[in-house]
Amino acid sequence: MKFNAMFQPINIGPMTVKNRFVVPPMGNNFANTDGSMSEQSAAYYRERAKGGFGLITIEATVVHKGAKGGPRKPCLYDDSTIESFRKVVDACHAEGAKVSVQLQNAGPEGNAKNAGAPIEAATSIPSDCGRDTPKEVTTEEVYELVKGYGLAAKRAMEAGVDAVEIHMAHGYLVSTFLSPRTNKRLDEFGGSFENRMRFSRLIIEEVKKMTEGKIAVLARINSCDEVPGGLDVHDSAAIAAYLEGCGLDAIHVSRAVHIRDEFMWAPTVTHGGFSASQVEEIKRAVSIPVITVGRYTEPQFAELMVKEGRCDLVAFGRQSLADPHMPLKAQEERLEDMIPCIACLQGCVANMYAGNPICCLANPFLGHEAEGIAPAEKAKKVMVIGGGVAGLCAAFIAQEKGHQVTLYESSDKLGGNMRLAAYPPGKGDITNMIRSYIVRCQKAGVTIKMNQEVTLDLIREEKPDSVIVASGSRTLILPIEGIDNPAIIHGSDLLDGKRAAGKKVLVVGGGMVGCETAAFLGEQNHDVTVIEFRDTVGADVIHEHRVYLMKDFEDYKIKEITGAKVCKFYEDGVEYETADGQRHESRGYDSVILSMGFRNYNPFGEEIKAIVPDTYVIGDATRARRALDATKEAYEVASTL
Repeated sequence: MKFNAMFQPINIGPMTVKNRFVVPPMGNNFANTDGSMSEQSAAYYRERAKGGFGLITIEATVVHKGAKGGPRKPCLYDDSTIESFRKVVDACHAEGAKVSVQLQNAGPEGNAKNAGAPIEAATSIPSDCGRDTPKEVTTEEVYELVKGYGLAAKRAMEAGVDAVEIHMAHGYLVSTFLSPRTNKRLDEFGGSFENRMRFSRLIIEEVKKMTEGKIAVLARINSCDEVPGGLDVHDSAAIAAYLEGCGLDAIHVSRAVHIRDEFMWAPTVTHGGFSASQVEEIKRAVSIPVITVGRYTEPQFAELMVKEGRCDLVAFGRQSLADPHMPLKAQEERLEDMIPCIACLQGCVANMYAGNPICCLANPFLGHEAEGIAPAEKAKKVMVIGGGVAGLCAAFIAQEKGHQVTLYESSDKLGGNMRLAAYPPGKGDITNMIRSYIVRCQKAGVTIKMNQEVTLDLIREEKPDSVIVASGSRTLILPIEGIDNPAIIHGSDLLDGKRAAGKKVLVVGGGMVGCETAAFLGEQNHDVTVIEFRDTVGADVIHEHRVYLMKDFEDYKIKEITGAKVCKFYEDGVEYETADGQRHESRGYDSVILSMGFRNYNPFGEEIKAIVPDTYVIGDATRARRALDATKEAYEVASTL
């Protein structure tokens, strides 16, 4: 597919962007604690500019002192941080990209402890259970807040940016004024549509006045709030048209408030362009450029959106984390080299909320752009044992450093347990990531030996300088009576097509692995029951994923037995004990599936180090954990060989 539309330049106010690829604002916690941008911040944004993105948006930047929502949020509420922003802007400009900075007051989504002051909103309505109740700003304070946006925009302009983006979405401060769900005011900023828009209008007017028309002014809005009583897409279309009348140069359309954040950072099951119809409604309402965002990975549908006039630019958020060079690869017809975002949310969203620097399962280089990887001083013969994601990742990094790498896989397929993780409903994108790792190994020159079991004798024979053990994990088998009955089906064998289940199935284990196995069977019209020791199934599943996983349970009528300690396995079921000490049986099933998790598998122990002292054990071979840990450890070891 040719990406002609995506590589056309476009004018946004006084700014000309070379193509339609946008990096949207994403909190990354690379900034310094004093609100200045760090060297890592500059390296992070420069890498995405180097990769071909036409418009780079610096993450949400605090515009008011006392509104800092996290310890590592960049700030523009005084002049002290201007120079650090200039370094980021200059780094992106040097690679041919334009730069925008998002101006934000988090409002009720902020944190009073981090901010050192009460958080504020249109009305004193908390955003979620457990969050601080915001202070309702007075009429006079609203006018003061307006001035803060203008001053922050002026500072951004002095740092050299080409545009600013006013954050009006996701339940943050401005959003609370726009929505009748959160705006219960009775002054000139509440009630009618015109009054609820007044704060936004005043901000745009102040920003344009302070920047004298020298930079573009954009705004990010929700296509809809996704909660009853909130804004819907028709409200948002009217809002977009109103903002255009205020002199706005472009609209960036996102979706939802935080309590429905499965629409904000959509999980793996969600397809790119899932908000396309809503963006199209807003595009019809305005003549200024419209940016769409929402789980875009590969650029095929983005090309159609722009070509068909349904939007003007496409923001690739988490995809720009997974592969900052995706636009360049699309332009050079090298998309088989693209590392896709699999929307796991493990390294980005979880760390963002925790106030830690973000990282990426698919791209372990994220967060290390400032340091880079030095070529090997001396080429080593490196043996990688295991062809899961840890082994593949370690292999291509070591080979790209200049080492001679051979990867050994005991089976006839690469990918390890991560490959099987792609089988449950909505998880197919995981296969794309594994394939991209294989391609990278092949192009780097890694020698891959399949169906090759590594023994200590083979290691002695090959005489490697370094060994990386990435042998992964195997099904966890606890010492429970009957668990070794050959009629019991291991979940991995089921997913791999080695065993088939009957109509009525009991899945033993209701963690992520068991629940996804149950959904896999439910989709195929099996009658499924899950039994779990904890009081809740899917307790270890990230919230955004769990929303859809539990929808599968509802749709496929998957039954649950919780608070149940399995004491004995039968061919047709189990015996279990409840918290009150009572014993029960659940039997009459055609198949029993064992999905209680995994245990590490390392057949060598310490013996291998007697042969090759420079040996490393990574990923699940150390301890069964997340794939994020596997690729992170692969990077840490291979980059220092």
